[in-house]
Amino acid sequence: MTDFAYSPVTPEVVEELRALLSPGQVTIDEEKRAAYSRDEVTACSWDRPYLAEVLVFPEFTAQVAAVLRFADERRIPVTPRGAGTGLSGGAVPAFGGIVLSLERMNAILEMDVDNLCITVEPGVVTSEITRAAAAAGLLYAGDPCSGDASFIGGNIAENAGGNKVIKYGSTGASVLALEVVLADGSVTWFGGKRRKDVTGYDFVKLLVGSEGTLGVVTKAILKLVPLPERIVDLLVPFPDAASAVAVVPRIMREGSILPSSVEFMDALSVQLAERFLNRPVPHSDRAGAYLLIQIEGNDRNALADDYERIGRFCLEHGALEVFVADNRTMRDRLWKIRKNLTEAAWAFFPPEYADEDIVVPTSAIPEFLDRLGEICARHGTVPQTMGHVGDGNLHATIFFSGGTPPDWKRRLAALQQELYPIVKALGGTLTGEHGVGLKRREDVSLFLDEAQMALIRRVKLAFDPHNILNPGKIVPWT
Repeated sequence: MTDFAYSPVTPEVVEELRALLSPGQVTIDEEKRAAYSRDEVTACSWDRPYLAEVLVFPEFTAQVAAVLRFADERRIPVTPRGAGTGLSGGAVPAFGGIVLSLERMNAILEMDVDNLCITVEPGVVTSEITRAAAAAGLLYAGDPCSGDASFIGGNIAENAGGNKVIKYGSTGASVLALEVVLADGSVTWFGGKRRKDVTGYDFVKLLVGSEGTLGVVTKAILKLVPLPERIVDLLVPFPDAASAVAVVPRIMREGSILPSSVEFMDALSVQLAERFLNRPVPHSDRAGAYLLIQIEGNDRNALADDYERIGRFCLEHGALEVFVADNRTMRDRLWKIRKNLTEAAWAFFPPEYADEDIVVPTSAIPEFLDRLGEICARHGTVPQTMGHVGDGNLHATIFFSGGTPPDWKRRLAALQQELYPIVKALGGTLTGEHGVGLKRREDVSLFLDEAQMALIRRVKLAFDPHNILNPGKIVPWT
């Protein structure tokens, strides 16, 4: 495979960048560079330190284009960065160079209610889009659990999933168009406000989830849908995971109900959340798993019929009880549990862990959980499992149960090498929404054959011939 030689960021390069932008938009401060050279993946997971040589903070598209044109001419790697909430090392500068932060490009540019869309810059916090849409009586359906912190640009780069995928799809299902700066500084639009378009290749779908390796998104037009008038959430404890998972297809198949969310939480997750939030959760002493089910509608009586039918199905499958939250305060209390599960685990376990983003067919989830438990027991670890059971995406965080051993990296790697073939055999894959990035790159070959990886490399070089955009991510190059 082609070798890429990158140029260092010299003092002269820094001065040229300051002239290109402004002194306040470029920094080499060591503390800031360290902060902007990591995401939410624990730093001790890496085999060596990764550090940006310079940070730049463009404020509009022309400045992004100028930086990329400059970097491409000089063969300096550029790592685009959003809020740094990612869980794949996608924003980690694997080859140093320039970290290009998009945090200052944070405007909502247009709310187009006639065409049911909103135009935003990449540094807008996701929940701000949700609130802006709701103020217009509309819904932006992208709803990652990190929505209060993550930027929409990062959601697009990773094709973030989240809580509403079962009904509305991942982030990409809501992206109509993208303004993108290519590696050579060219600026182009893919897509538009139209809902249908087969004029050429669908580059919008290609760019979404490309992890910043093909271009830098500087504007996005997002699809909006009518805002449901009523929302009801159900918290349902079950004695075990198998019972909880088995009811999900029945709700949709026999009940003819498509929930907007079906979230899974194992017993450990809920118990940790109880301690973290200092708030009791019903049946936490005997439940083996929980479902958090959300349904939407405009008719109060029809919605009541739906949640009563769901409740009946759950009880027939062994649910211990069904708790109904039909007002904002109660619903927020339930979702606070779900959205704090990761932070709760981080609070009570040491930072040396493996964070998995597994996807399997929904029917395979019970077997996956059983096999995961067996493997973790053999390796002296404990799995905390939660996720979006409606689409088969489970987040398993694997901790050491008796203190962190000195060879923890080797032991977690051995555990993963035992776990991933099982995931593949069950019809699953390596990541559903967090991305491959740097973290999972060396394991991707188990799930993608060499023909696919070669095609990924060719597509990458078609967009970025000098491989300056977020190099070192997704697939190995040697």
